[in-house]
Amino acid sequence: MKLSILTALALLPVLSCAVNVSFDTVYDNASESLDNVACSTGTNGLITRGFTTFGTLPTFPRIGGAPAITGFNSAACGSCWNLTFTNGQGKSTSITITAIDVATPDFNIGLTAMNDIGKLGTRLFLQSICCTAY
Repeated sequence: MKLSILTALALLPVLSCAVNVSFDTVYDNASESLDNVACSTGTNGLITRGFTTFGTLPTFPRIGGAPAITGFNSAACGSCWNLTFTNGQGKSTSITITAIDVATPDFNIGLTAMNDIGKLGTRLFLQSICCTAY
């Protein structure tokens, strides 16, 4: 019995999820206007910095919503986040995304970025993956 408890405790960090990352194909549209996201205008807005569409952002298509952005003109607009996914074989893949919109309680990125990190391919039934973020 003690061995089972110790084994379970040892696996706890592996089974816990730091953040869930989901996808929305709207973030894959290069011609989508930044007027349609929380980080549009205002002193912290991306339009104020000279960007007009998703495709004009240097990290496109690696963009999306982040929990640090709580609403319009957030100080976290344009912040970069490293998302790391570790598969069942222990192989990790990381990408950096630019936060342009609200996402609660976790991250929401484009399908292209999701495939870059999670290698989902045709397994789109996986609506979210567990990652670490910093």
